[in-house]
Amino acid sequence: MKKLKLNITRILVAALVLASFASCDEVGNIDAGGTSVQSMAGDWFITLTDSDGHVVAANKKHSTYNTAANDNTMWIDDAKTGYVIKCKVTVDVKAGTFSATSADNVLDGSKVTITNGKIEKDAAISKGGHKVDKISFRAHFDYDPAGYDILYVGGKRTGFFEDEY
Repeated sequence: MKKLKLNITRILVAALVLASFASCDEVGNIDAGGTSVQSMAGDWFITLTDSDGHVVAANKKHSTYNTAANDNTMWIDDAKTGYVIKCKVTVDVKAGTFSATSADNVLDGSKVTITNGKIEKDAAISKGGHKVDKISFRAHFDYDPAGYDILYVGGKRTGFFEDEY
């Protein structure tokens, strides 16, 4: 009787172990994929210069990220650290360009026009000397005099300590 209980216990343990392996079967493709603008998304350290060549803000963190529509539009957002900008732009991912005409600046209710927007691969050098992507664009806010623009130029944030501002 003791041998029979021992054998049944071993059979049950073996069956449970086999069942646990069978239940680990992957179902379908679990990779969610990316967004339409993932190659242009990221955090950037940007210096802002006005039309007269004066630095308005230096090395301010900005972010670019996809919109909920995921339709070749993205947000440019400075989280109120630069010249107060958060607007949607239309992107051409293959060309690495973006623009907006009288877009809503949701941080202050103004309208902003973005021109000459471009992201260039490995075209900038970070604070610590690393090659990073470069972002540049010109912004005109509707409350500024005609022709008065802010030029944004910067490099992608690496996350390395020596590159932080």
